[in-house]
Amino acid sequence: MTMSIIAAAVIAFVLGFAVHYLYRFMQLRKKIGIKKDEAEVILESAKQQAEKTRIQGELKAKEIVEKRSSQIENEAKERQREHQRIEKKLQKRDETLDKKFEAADKKEADVQRKDRELGEKEVSLAEKENELDQVIVEAKKKIEEIAGMTQEAAKNELINIIEDEGRHEAAKKLKQMEDQLHEDAERKSKDIIALAIQKYAGEYTSEKTISVVNLPNDDMKGRIIGREGRNIRSIEARTGVDIIIDDTPETVVISSLNPIRREVARMSLEKLIEDGRIHPARVEEIVSSVEKEVDRAIQKSGEEALFDLGIPSMHPELIKHVGRLKYRTSYSQNILNHSIEVSFICGILAAEIGYDIKLAKRAGLLHDIGKSVDHEIEGSHVDIGEDLVRKFGESDDIIESVALAHDPQPQSILAILVQAADAISAARPGARRETYEAYVKRIEDIENIAGSFRGVEKCYAIQAGREVRVIVESAKVNDEEGALLSHEIAQKIEREVAYPGQVKITVIREVRATAVAN
Repeated sequence: MTMSIIAAAVIAFVLGFAVHYLYRFMQLRKKIGIKKDEAEVILESAKQQAEKTRIQGELKAKEIVEKRSSQIENEAKERQREHQRIEKKLQKRDETLDKKFEAADKKEADVQRKDRELGEKEVSLAEKENELDQVIVEAKKKIEEIAGMTQEAAKNELINIIEDEGRHEAAKKLKQMEDQLHEDAERKSKDIIALAIQKYAGEYTSEKTISVVNLPNDDMKGRIIGREGRNIRSIEARTGVDIIIDDTPETVVISSLNPIRREVARMSLEKLIEDGRIHPARVEEIVSSVEKEVDRAIQKSGEEALFDLGIPSMHPELIKHVGRLKYRTSYSQNILNHSIEVSFICGILAAEIGYDIKLAKRAGLLHDIGKSVDHEIEGSHVDIGEDLVRKFGESDDIIESVALAHDPQPQSILAILVQAADAISAARPGARRETYEAYVKRIEDIENIAGSFRGVEKCYAIQAGREVRVIVESAKVNDEEGALLSHEIAQKIEREVAYPGQVKITVIREVRATAVAN
C-alpha cells in the first residue's frame, strides 16, 4: 500500500513534471513564434527602410548630378561670355590702335606739310629781306641825291622810317592780340565779377566828421552851455569831442575825427535834452550809460557780421574791432558794410576758382580791420590791421592777406582775392563818392596825359572819368597806330593816376576831304 502510494506519488510527480515541462515547452514555443513574427516584422520594416533610403539616395545623387551639371553649364556659359567680352575688348583696342595709327599718319602728313610751308615761308622771307635791302640801298641813294643829306643823316632818316614801319606792324599785332585776349579773358573775368556784384548789393553812408543834433528850441542852447560854460565843458571833457553852438537855429554841431566818441556825444546830448536835467553830475551819469550802450552795440554788430557771413568763432576782442567799423566811413562808404561786402564777394570769387570759401570770407572781413583804431594808433591801417590779427591769433594766411591788402604785386592767392573783391566793392555803382576837388583833379590829370602824346588833337574825359575820347590828326596817326596809341595812353594812366574801376580809352581818327567848286 505504501509502495503503491509512493509509486503513485512518483508517477504523479513525473506526470506533473512532464505536464509542467510540456507547458513550459508550449509557452517557449509560443514565445519563439511571437519573436519570429516580430523579427519578420522588423526585417520587413528594415527592408522597407533600406528601400526608402536607397530611393532617397538615388534621388539625392540625381539631384547632385543635375546641380553639378547646371553649375558646369553656367560656368561654361560664363566662360563663353568672358571670352566674348575679351574678344570685343581686343577688337575695340585694335580699332583704337588703327585710329591712332591713322591720326599719327595724319599728323606726320601735317608736319611734313608744315615743314614744306615753313621752307616756302623761309624762302619768301629771304626774298623779302633781299628786297628790303635793295629798298634801303635805293632809299639811301635817293635821300643823298634829292635831299643832299650826309650818310649819317640819311641813316637816321632811314632808321626813323624803319621804326615807323615797325610801329605799324607792332600796332597790327597788338590789335590782333588784344582782340583775341579780350574775347576770352575779359568775358570770363566779367562773368565772375558780374556774378559777384549781382549776388550782393549793400547800402552806403556819407563820410563825415561831424554830427548834428536838433534842439526843440533855441533856449536849449543856453542850458547846454550852462553857467559860465560848465555844462558844455563837462560834455566835451567827458566825451572828447568839440561842440559847436553857433547862430544856426535849433542846431548843435558835434565835431570829432573819432566816430565812436562822436556817436557817444550825440546820443548823450540827445538823452540830456530829452531828460531836461543838464548839469555836470548828470552829464557824467548819462555819458557812462551811453558808453556801455555803444559797447554793447559794437559787440552785437561784430557778432551779427560773423553770423551773417557764416564765419566760425573769432577772438572776442577782434569781434569788437569788427563792430567798431560800424562807426567808420571812407569815401562815403561805411567800413563795416564795405568789409561785409568784400567778404561776401571774396567767398563768391573763391567758389568760382575752387579756393577755400570760409578762409576767403574771413580774410575779406578783416582786410580793413586796422581802420577800427587808426584814429587812436599811429601808422597806416594796413600795419595796424596786421598787428591786430597777429595779436589775436589769426592764421598766417589771414595775416598775410591783411598785410598785402593794398600791395601792388601780391604773391598770395588769398591776397589777390581780397584785392579783387575790395576793388569790386569800391568801384561798383553807388558804392563811393569822392570830393569835388579830387574828382576835378582826376579828370584834368587824365586829359593832360592823353593830350601829351604825338598826334593828339583833342581829348575829352566823359562818364565821370571812366572813358576818354581821344581825337587824333589823321595825317599823323594811321589806323594801326591808333590802336597802339590807345594802349600807350592806358598804360601811362595806370602808372600816374589813381582812380576807381576802369578807364576806357577810345581813339578817334577821322579823314575829311574838302573841295571847292567855282
